[in-house]
Amino acid sequence: MPPTPRSRRARPARPSRRARRAGARAPSLTLRLTTRADLAVLTRHRRRMWEEIRSFPPQELDRHDVAYRRWMLEETGKGRFFGFLVQDADGRPLGSGALWLMPSQPRPGVLGRGEMPYVLSMYTEPDARGRGVATRIVREMIRWSKARHYGRLVLHASTFGRPVYERLGFVPGSEMKLELIRRPASLR
Repeated sequence: MPPTPRSRRARPARPSRRARRAGARAPSLTLRLTTRADLAVLTRHRRRMWEEIRSFPPQELDRHDVAYRRWMLEETGKGRFFGFLVQDADGRPLGSGALWLMPSQPRPGVLGRGEMPYVLSMYTEPDARGRGVATRIVREMIRWSKARHYGRLVLHASTFGRPVYERLGFVPGSEMKLELIRRPASLR
């Protein structure tokens, strides 16, 4: 099981041009790994992510919340799930995301370790957007993955998150999918 990183003090967010002109200071933000005590925050942030990406019926999201929480606990216990959380000086969660060490098969040019870090469940509170919260989380995920000698970091980007990932050097891939289970139109 890979060792976990220490909590790192995030650099303060750079104030907007207007705030800099007004002499405002950026609030102090902290970036840290999550614990079991943070599972409710991670679940809430993931739910909000889904609410903003697509329209799901509330009862579908309720079922998902239960399943996701159970999955996080299982994967954490196996040493394959690592949550990251940015908080303000008062301890209020501003954004979160997670790395899952997903199984991966060897292929030419990538013999690997049988697992690959996958970025998932990125979410930033609306009033904290544009302050570098998501960028800080992804940069820490990159640092964490490099420190453990992983050769690749993968994700599926939403339209909202794509600019953050592209600025950090992620490139679009060529994944295709085929839905094998017919779902109601509202869930597609």
